[in-house]
This record gives sequence, C-alpha cells and structure tokens, in this order.
Amino acid sequence: MRVRQGMMVIAAGVMLATLAGLALALPAVAQAPAKGDAAERARIKELVREVLKENPELVLDAIQALEAKERDEATAKSAQALKQYRDKLERDTGDPVAGNPKGDVSLVLFSDYKCPYCKQVSDRVFQAVESDGKVRLVFKELPILGRESMIAARAALASMGQGKYVAFHKALLAERGPLDETNVLRIAGAVGLDAAKLKTDMAKPDIEARLKSTIELARALEIRGTPAFVVGDELIPGAVDAAALKSAIQKALRASARQALAGLPSRSLRSRRRLV
Repeated sequence: MRVRQGMMVIAAGVMLATLAGLALALPAVAQAPAKGDAAERARIKELVREVLKENPELVLDAIQALEAKERDEATAKSAQALKQYRDKLERDTGDPVAGNPKGDVSLVLFSDYKCPYCKQVSDRVFQAVESDGKVRLVFKELPILGRESMIAARAALASMGQGKYVAFHKALLAERGPLDETNVLRIAGAVGLDAAKLKTDMAKPDIEARLKSTIELARALEIRGTPAFVVGDELIPGAVDAAALKSAIQKALRASARQALAGLPSRSLRSRRRLV
C-alpha cells in the first residue's frame, strides 16, 4: 500500500509539473508577469487543481505510464544482467545439477530450505523438469532466512561429495521442523549420508566460497527473495505455478531450437527443413 501511495504521489507530481508547463505555454500566461512572480505561480497551481478535479483520470493515466516505464526499465536491466552472468548461472561447475545434464535449456533455481514457498514449489519443479526430459535443473543455494538456512545450505552443498544432493535437497525441503545442526544431520543419516563426514565437509572453505558466490550473483541479478527461477532469458520471482513454469520452459526450448537452426550450415538447414 505504501509503495502504491508513493507512486501516486510521484505520478501526481509529474502530472502537476506537466500541466504547469502546459499552462506556462498558454498565450495568456506568456504575457503574464515575470517568472518569479508569486501571484502568477499561485494562479498556475490553482489552474492545475481545477484541471485535475475535472479530469481525475489524468492521475491514473500518469500512474499507469509510470508503472509501464518502470516495468520496461526493469525488464531491460534484467535481460542485460542475465546475458552478462549467463555462464555463471548455468555452467558453474560447482553447482548441483539434476534433470538432463546435457539438456537443451537450463532451469536455475535459487532457494532457501526455511522458505515456505520453496517447500511449496519443490514437487512441481521436479515434475516439470522430469516430464520434459530436455531440461537441466541447476540449484543455487541462497540462505537468506537466518542461521538455520545457512546450516542447511552448507550441509546440502557438502552432500555433493557423497553423491546424494538431490535426495537430501528434497528431504530438507520436506522437513517441517527446525533445521538446526542436530536435525539436519539426522535427516542426512535418514537419506543414507555419512553424517560424521558431512559435518566435517560442511566446514570446508569451498562451501563458504560457493555460498558467497551465489549471494553475490543474486545481488547482481537483484533477486530479493526465494524462490526465484531463471530459464532462458526470463527471471521469474516467487512461487510460480506449474502451468507458468512449464510455459517458461517451453518458451526457452523454442528459443534454443531457433538458435540451433540458425547455427546450421545452409546445406544442413535445407535438409532439416525437408525432414520437417
């Protein structure tokens, strides 16, 4: 509500300034006293008030124009950032990967084990990836919800050394109790991990470096919460529903197919078209 009110104030200010400028351009005003005349400024303000009273939709138009401008600017900025950090997003060798390791597109998931929305979307993410067969699922641990988030993220990354990351990831998200070290190690044992080794590996410097790298990447992409998804050229914040997630994946797959066709030699491209 506060954000909306702030936008209304800004938009109204923009509209007032615009109308004042128009009023100044009127011939009658052009012949008025000097620019610094307080009485003339007061007259212009009153004129603007009258216009807004008679045409309140002008404020709504200004708000909508401002929102559209902000959306366009945010989209352009996001597209540039995704392009700049593409390799770090999709091909960082230190990240856990599920789905098809050689898939045509990558679905990058930023998540936190304490986040209720991450828990909510977990099953639909795996279902979307597994139902297609052409998607790499890349995990980015983003522990932003406190100490237990950090403990769970360290443990999850450390589990890669024992080859059980995905099972542990699912179990941590399924847990509804605390994620202190004792419970995290209990969950680890339940999925077949060596809990003692995991505890040792959690303290390794490369785990700390991996988490720091992901936090910096999220900051660069202006990701402010979890879950957040990157698929193709699209950054999707929040608990996206299954249909929207599948739609984004299909859009990215079509874009990937077009790029692949564009890179074919002309003879191969003609043959491909004949086959189609």
